[in-house]
Amino acid sequence: MSRFVRWSIYVVVAIGFAVACAFLSQWQFDRSESRTAELELIERNYDADPVPLDDLIGTDEALDAQDEWRPVALDGEYLADQQVLVRNRPHGGTSAFEVLVPFRDSDGRILIVDRGWVPPGEGEAPDAVPAPPSGEVEIVVRLRPTEPLPASGRGAPEGQVPTIHVPTIGDRLAEDGTITTAYGQLVSESPASDPLGGFDRPTADPGMNLSYAIQWILFAIMGFIFIAYIIRTEITKHREEVEGRPTAPKQPRRRDKDADAEDELLDAAH
Repeated sequence: MSRFVRWSIYVVVAIGFAVACAFLSQWQFDRSESRTAELELIERNYDADPVPLDDLIGTDEALDAQDEWRPVALDGEYLADQQVLVRNRPHGGTSAFEVLVPFRDSDGRILIVDRGWVPPGEGEAPDAVPAPPSGEVEIVVRLRPTEPLPASGRGAPEGQVPTIHVPTIGDRLAEDGTITTAYGQLVSESPASDPLGGFDRPTADPGMNLSYAIQWILFAIMGFIFIAYIIRTEITKHREEVEGRPTAPKQPRRRDKDADAEDELLDAAH
């Protein structure tokens, strides 16, 4: 294989590597932008003043993505007999259980409320779960969109669910007016019962996606630099081989027979 063909292959490989790096870099840039938008949404909504549920979730039950984390105020009662536990939730360094209790608002609609979490017990369920307050209760919750069903298809024991997929939980209730697009993460309730583990404020860490995006760009550039270095090394090596090759010795010029005869005549004349 000639050097030029080999170098062409090197360049093609470098271009392919650069294209892959560009794709991965753009993917990381997109993730960084999504994370930035998410942090801006939390900053804007998390500590906002509570508003009535109807202001954010109308009769179509749709939750606008820009209203996630917005606090809403409800006045009604818990349906304590229809409590559900969500298993394998990361709290307190353990796989805790979050406690979901349907809440019927004064307008008759039902919102699933995540009241907090309890640590795991000895068996498949927690040892104790504080009951919600009975009777008329005023609560403030932050709206969260429904979670997807687990891709693995894993299930859960009776009275538990593997994820907060609100439509599935709503089907279990068999109650009219259950909101299935969102649930509420409890902020406060009055009167209050025995407290459960609370929810931490979402982290404000922007993540490493922007750094990773820049790294992929640098990798693409380094790929071309590496190929250029290899080609330059081969050229230098080839020149050194050519310059260090020994020169062939000069061959004496051959004289023809007439010249030899002429010399002999000159010698005889002297």
